Amino acid sequence: MVFKLMICIIAGLGAGIGTGLAGLSAAAVISPMLITFLGFPAYEAIGIALASDVLASAASAWTYYRNKNIDIKNGFLMLVTTLILTMVGSKVASYVPNTTMGNFSVYMTLLLGIKFIVRPVMTTREANENKSRKKKIIQSLIAGCVIGFICGFVGAGGGMMMLLILTSVLGYELKTAVGTSVFIMAFTALTGAVSHVAIGGQPDLFALAACILATLAGALAAAGFANKASTKTLNRITGVVLAGLGLAMVILK
Repeated sequence: MVFKLMICIIAGLGAGIGTGLAGLSAAAVISPMLITFLGFPAYEAIGIALASDVLASAASAWTYYRNKNIDIKNGFLMLVTTLILTMVGSKVASYVPNTTMGNFSVYMTLLLGIKFIVRPVMTTREANENKSRKKKIIQSLIAGCVIGFICGFVGAGGGMMMLLILTSVLGYELKTAVGTSVFIMAFTALTGAVSHVAIGGQPDLFALAACILATLAGALAAAGFANKASTKTLNRITGVVLAGLGLAMVILK
């Protein structure tokens, strides 16, 4: 029981830091740790990770909102298309080998981390605000479609893909990109968690409670730090976290 609690706390804190700092999905950290070290069935582990993601993402989104680092209007448009295209991506994924999808998520995390270290996102908020409303709407809808399809296709990594597209394609400043990402994830994680419980039944309540509390604590601390840090510092730390997580998953696989 002590070992189980320790793994849940470590997994939750790691997932929470990734969520609050870089808008990562908790599934990227909690699921592999519960499966590898505690022998959880994959479906149950993902369900616990998604449930942990709900409060962590919501709390992070609120922190970014209080610091005016979130784009709710365009984020809502992305949310709608993301949810719809996730179902399409899931259907397509049923025809693709699991190893292909798993490797995609792992190596994308590693490469994205390296990208933030080598080529940090230094876009200013003013540059994105100068875009026309119509252009923002079109870009948000297209981005939501791409993110949703990849999220459904890979089965995880939605937060990672949102961060990449929001910063590299839509030109968001890093803090606004993370704030918008966790806002969307709060809803997508809730949808996924409810679905997993409805289909797979009640998960391990001890692990669920431990993971939720640890993830929430990690997310609050990381989000608070991220909103006070300089853009340059945040880029470097985000890059190190993503690269470290990606490398750890490569070794684990």
